[in-house]
Amino acid sequence: MALTDEHLVAEPGLASRWVQLPTGARVHYSTSGDHGPAVVLLHGGIMGGSGAGGWRLLAPYLGERGFRVYCPDFPGFGLTRDPYDRYTYGWGGFVDFIRDFADTLCLDTFHLGGNSMGCVNTAHFLVSHPERVESYFMIAGRIGDLVSDEQIQAADPRPAKAYQGPPPFDGTEESMRKMLGMIVLDESKIDPDVVKMRTHAAGLQKETYERIFPWVFGSLSGRDHDTNSAARLSTKGRLDRLDVPGIYLFGRDDPNESVAVAHLQEDALPNTQFFYVPDAGHQTQTDQPEIVNRVIHEFFADGVVSAEAAKAAGVSDRRPPLETVAR
Repeated sequence: MALTDEHLVAEPGLASRWVQLPTGARVHYSTSGDHGPAVVLLHGGIMGGSGAGGWRLLAPYLGERGFRVYCPDFPGFGLTRDPYDRYTYGWGGFVDFIRDFADTLCLDTFHLGGNSMGCVNTAHFLVSHPERVESYFMIAGRIGDLVSDEQIQAADPRPAKAYQGPPPFDGTEESMRKMLGMIVLDESKIDPDVVKMRTHAAGLQKETYERIFPWVFGSLSGRDHDTNSAARLSTKGRLDRLDVPGIYLFGRDDPNESVAVAHLQEDALPNTQFFYVPDAGHQTQTDQPEIVNRVIHEFFADGVVSAEAAKAAGVSDRRPPLETVAR
């Protein structure tokens, strides 16, 4: 299939929309569904990422089942433009971006989820605005200073490739495919149109991305370089105390993260149900869409994941399942 005239994948059930925020940022987002509870999905941070690139399989699935799904492109990604640099000062800027995006679309409360960089942003938004989140999921990312860089490095002394940065991008589709090979375990699931879309977005955002790259990949745990902003976003003693229902999905074969790191996160989040998805890498929702789509839909719809779906998703056996898993 050819890309649309906006250089986006033509995914059935996924629409392209634009909104201008009060700060002057012109935000592109992909959306699915026209009624029901709102869901905001946050994409990852490798060059060329976007709402459509991260969530083209999950968003229509939820949209067809009674949710209104919004997948914004962050500044420096996709097609979004932030001409006054209101949101590119650090991790706190991305939290402000999520808030302003939701405010502008009149989303008072919503379900929230994110993968990789989107996982970091989910954790940060949760501690900043827990009253706005109905429930959440996180996939293959970090959870702020609740688990320290030192703990992570002790548990897995290998270099964390995703957090050192992706392989060099030279503007070609071939180099983009190599980057996607870092996050998608099954290379047969790397869609050629997604490669083309991400290559176009990476070229469009080159200048902004080079500016934000140091802080996107500069901390293993997603801590801000600015002391005051880091204090604002601290998750230690906060994320682990929230009673907002949540689940965490980790690809069992993620080449960028060790399962040992996910175990540290699980131990630090007693109120979050963990799953270790088989045959899945860093972008778990692309490697195992049938499993991930079902688990997230059941959780958002009913607050409970069925025993059958939980088993397929590799529900953690490290502690008794929480009430979010059916007995």
